[in-house]
This record gives sequence, structure tokens and C-alpha cells, in this order.
Amino acid sequence: MADPLANQNALFNQYESEYCSKSTDISRKVQALSSFSTDVKRLRTKEIEAELKEADQILRRMDMEARSFSQEKSQQLMRKVKEYKADLKKITEDSRQAQGAASGSAAARAELGLADNYYDTSAGQRERMLKTTEKLDKTGDRITQGRAQLAETEELGVSILQDLHRQRETITHARDTLHGADDNIAKARRVLASMSRRIMTNKLIMWGICLLLVGSICLVAYYKIIK
Repeated sequence: MADPLANQNALFNQYESEYCSKSTDISRKVQALSSFSTDVKRLRTKEIEAELKEADQILRRMDMEARSFSQEKSQQLMRKVKEYKADLKKITEDSRQAQGAASGSAAARAELGLADNYYDTSAGQRERMLKTTEKLDKTGDRITQGRAQLAETEELGVSILQDLHRQRETITHARDTLHGADDNIAKARRVLASMSRRIMTNKLIMWGICLLLVGSICLVAYYKIIK
């Protein structure tokens, strides 16, 4: 049967080994930080920050394991954890100092025009500012042109609306004229119908008179023949 205490010791020793390996690797990277270019320094700095967090997590696990032992053993291991925490704090401070020194060196080189990246130099920054200003001016010109086009479009829209209004008035007037013409046509139809009725009436009267005359002539002739 496995000894639980031996398992705890093995786990603590594993964490301790991981921390020692990790802290050694971080220290080596911090010392080499000043030898890299600006872009590489940024990447290395991010890597160092991530590894410092990992080392801190390992120490936290070591602290929890140390507290799980008996009092005497726990105190012994806690002292060791405390030393490792002090060591990690020193590595963190060294990393910050190295980053600050690298930033200061980069700034100094930029002022002298010796930066690894041209746009980090004073001349490069001035050129970037000039390009930015030029872009802003072009953008302002485009905005001004857009406003002018918008004003022209607005004027054209107003003109079109006015033309449509005039055309509407013309159509309305033409419709009123057509209504008036329809009324006149209707009146003319009524007059023609009335005249047609009168003509028919006159024709009927005339035919009636003709028939009466013919009948009268026939009667007169008949009486003369009989006598």
C-alpha cells in the first residue's frame, strides 16, 4: 500500500522542480532581453509575463501542498515556499527593470534616428504625422465635396418638386377643362335629342295633314262622281 506522505512529498518535489526550471528559464530570458530588437522585445516581454504568471501558479500549488503536511513538516516547506516567492518577486522586478531599460534605450535611439524601426525615429514619427495630416486633409476635402454634392442634389430635388407641382397644376387644369367639355357635350346631346324629337313631331304632324288633305280630296271626288 502506497504511503500517502510519500505521495505528498513526491507532488511537492514535482512542483518544486517545475518552479526551479521555470524560474531559471525566465531569468535567462530577462537577461537576454536587452539584446533584441524592439519588435522582438515586445514578443519576449509578453512571453516573460505569461511565464511569470505560470511560475506564480506553481508556487500557489506548492503553498497548498505545504499546508497539507504536519505542522513541523509544513513549517519547513512553507519557509522554502517563502524563499521561492522572494526569488520570483526579484525576477519580476528584474524583468520590469529590463523592460524599462529597453524602452529607454529604444527612445534614445529613436531620438538619434537609430531605432530598429524607422517609424520609431523622430524623422519617422514626423513623416507619419505628416502622412496622417495629409490623410485628414484629403478626408476633409472629400467631406466638403460630399457636402457640395449634397447641396446640389438638394437643389435639384427642390427643382424637380417644383416642376412636379407645376405639372400637377397643369393636369388639374386640363382635367377641369375636360370636365367642362364633358358638360358642354352633354348639353349639346340634350339639345340635339330635343331637336330630334321636335323634328319627328313636325314630320308626324305634316304626314297627318297630308293624309287629311288626301282624304278630303278623295271625299270630294267621291261625292262628285255619285251626283
